Amino acid sequence: MKLLYSACFSFVALLTTGCQSTTETALPEKTTNIETVEAPATAQEAIEVADAAEELAEQQALQSEAAPEQPSLIAEAEPELTEPEYTDLWLRISDQLTIPVPENKRIQSQRNWYNKHPRYMDRVAKRADPYLFLIVEKIEQRNLPMELALLPIVESAFDPFAYSHGRASGIWQFIPGTGKRFGLDQNWWYDGRRDIAASTDAALDYLEYLNRYFKGDWLHALAAYNSGEGRVRSAIRKNKRQGKPTDFWSLSLPKETRAYVPKLLALADLLKRQQEFGMVWTPISNEAKVVEVDTGSQIDLALAADLAGLSVDELHKLNPAFNRWATSPDGPHKLLIPVDKAESFSAKLNALERTERLNWVRHRVKSGDSLIKLAKQYHTTAGMIREVNKLNGNMIRVGSHLLIPVAASELSEYRFSADQRLARTQSKARASERIDYKVRNGDSLWTIAKRHKVTVRQLAKWNGMAPTDTLRLNQKLVIWQKGTSGTSKNAATTRKIAYKVRSGDSLARIASKFKVKVSDLVRWNQLDKSKYLQPGQMLRLYVDVTQISS
Repeated sequence: MKLLYSACFSFVALLTTGCQSTTETALPEKTTNIETVEAPATAQEAIEVADAAEELAEQQALQSEAAPEQPSLIAEAEPELTEPEYTDLWLRISDQLTIPVPENKRIQSQRNWYNKHPRYMDRVAKRADPYLFLIVEKIEQRNLPMELALLPIVESAFDPFAYSHGRASGIWQFIPGTGKRFGLDQNWWYDGRRDIAASTDAALDYLEYLNRYFKGDWLHALAAYNSGEGRVRSAIRKNKRQGKPTDFWSLSLPKETRAYVPKLLALADLLKRQQEFGMVWTPISNEAKVVEVDTGSQIDLALAADLAGLSVDELHKLNPAFNRWATSPDGPHKLLIPVDKAESFSAKLNALERTERLNWVRHRVKSGDSLIKLAKQYHTTAGMIREVNKLNGNMIRVGSHLLIPVAASELSEYRFSADQRLARTQSKARASERIDYKVRNGDSLWTIAKRHKVTVRQLAKWNGMAPTDTLRLNQKLVIWQKGTSGTSKNAATTRKIAYKVRSGDSLARIASKFKVKVSDLVRWNQLDKSKYLQPGQMLRLYVDVTQISS
């Protein structure tokens, strides 16, 4: 028994010494246990120790055989895979389309429409050109389906100023509530729903959330982006209760949503199989067109455009989120600048003091002035006047002076500001007669439309609004109607004239003189028929000049 014990113990000691002389190879914790093991009390324990040592030796031998020498690793390394190089961004998108496209009538119908309207698709590509590379990069960074890059075509045709009847705005068509939910500020100066970079981030955040909500089903997520997750969820639950399939194609959804997903899939199919369908996509170069530059503070857009070597229109088209003549005082302070002009723009911007980025007037407060009145006069906000002049409230003292930021150019030069876009919308002739209307207490789009025998949707469209938008007291609206004769053939000879009421005038007398109806006079001028006309009062008339004598 003693001989057996001595032999086994010597064998273990020999193995232990061998382990300590090897190079630093990570070994199982079992190695340490063997090195510090106490002398076994019995022969059986000695045998177990010897077995363990033998097993360890075998493991070490296998590890040594499995590990090739370092030079071999270098010599046998596989070459790195390089990403394909694309010159056309559409091809880059096409190669990453992964959502299956079924062959059904709803997709065929949408595919046929897009294929038959190449001029429409050309316009879309032209609008998408400055922004699409940025969008593709963001989608790739998140490893999301590349089909999402085509979604702005369905939503807005890549028009950053698009505004829908449902109050949705921007290329991703965010409604106000959802925009705020995903961090898009909306104020007098700035509407983040039209900010290309910010709204793209918000849209991808929303789509990722919807995809998780619907457990990875992208068609459900896309349908919910259009009509809301609650509506899609209800449709799924209804089908479950009725024992019906719950895939997108089986759901009872609004007509718009039923067409929405097929539109996106049809576009993806046309791009993926463009040679098969004979559709030519206007090329867009696969390179960044714009880069974000942080200005760090508010800046006049006319000045920024000059620093960048652009027209105000060119800069504003790249940065459609800004509603006024300058960026927002509270930020964001980022501008999209063409790549080839960004370095020069940054250098010139850094050479300016922050106070030089806006024009200022020194206003002497007069009797009757108020912050609201001055803000309206100088096209800014009362809050900004307070902040610049470090005022604690709205009180201003007659005779004191206020510094007020003002536009560097005439306001008409900022053609893509909210005011100028609205003016163009309202001035676009829809009929021969234009009525300028000022909103009164108790008015709504519905009451005004009914009074003037037009539809709410028409009235909203003429004024750059959605039918559900609320009106403000004294807000100016335009209403378009046919001329007094009710026929379009007199449109060329119908003119708007201003008439000053004279002593003895009445509605009937004026109507007879100009060959118009009393009811038209009342409607054109928002008159109260129960009140008398006053001498000197100005009236607006639309008259056919061929029907009246001088």
